[in-house]
Amino acid sequence: MLVKTFVCNPFQENTYVLYDETREAVIIDCGAINKREDDTIAQFIEQEGLTVKHLLNTHLHLDHIFGNYWAAHKYGVKPLANQADEFLIDEMPKRAAEMGLPYEVHTQHLGGYLRDNETICFGVSELKTILVPGHTPGSLCFYDAKEGYLFAGDVLFCGSIGRTDLPGGDYATLIRGIKTRLLTLPDETIVFCGHGPSTTIGAERVSNPFL
Repeated sequence: MLVKTFVCNPFQENTYVLYDETREAVIIDCGAINKREDDTIAQFIEQEGLTVKHLLNTHLHLDHIFGNYWAAHKYGVKPLANQADEFLIDEMPKRAAEMGLPYEVHTQHLGGYLRDNETICFGVSELKTILVPGHTPGSLCFYDAKEGYLFAGDVLFCGSIGRTDLPGGDYATLIRGIKTRLLTLPDETIVFCGHGPSTTIGAERVSNPFL
């Protein structure tokens, strides 16, 4: 499986396009907020001859869903996420206005729900959902056991963890989830984070000051 990263919006959020030799693809956390970012993602998908099969969200904070409306209409796939985060969608325009973002934002409601330990298939690839609440009530990670890839959203960062001071956050819940659900994965697992650089499970187990 191949992974292309796009850094989007003023929050420097990582949007991921995953695809394999079948040219089927998924988009994880489409944070594109303007036409330039939309076009950059679309041009890559067109150049690679990809067919977008799923639009996935690790969680539904506004910086991870700015592009869901565009992607859903462009590719005919509605976003999937955990139901516990659904309340955050309707809050997005208000939060964007409060932050003074100079962009028009559109809400896009979910096309379905993802629960813990589900399998998402595209091409010859599979992603397993791992529910790790604490950053948001419904934070999901997507794990490809064959490749050793974990798409962690804002649950786990290089040397840090997700914020827990936002609505629905809980520090103890997040730490417990990371330790019991993520640090049990193989050390060599590559962690693709919602912001900033990638890391590995082994590196975070040894050096992350929160863990």
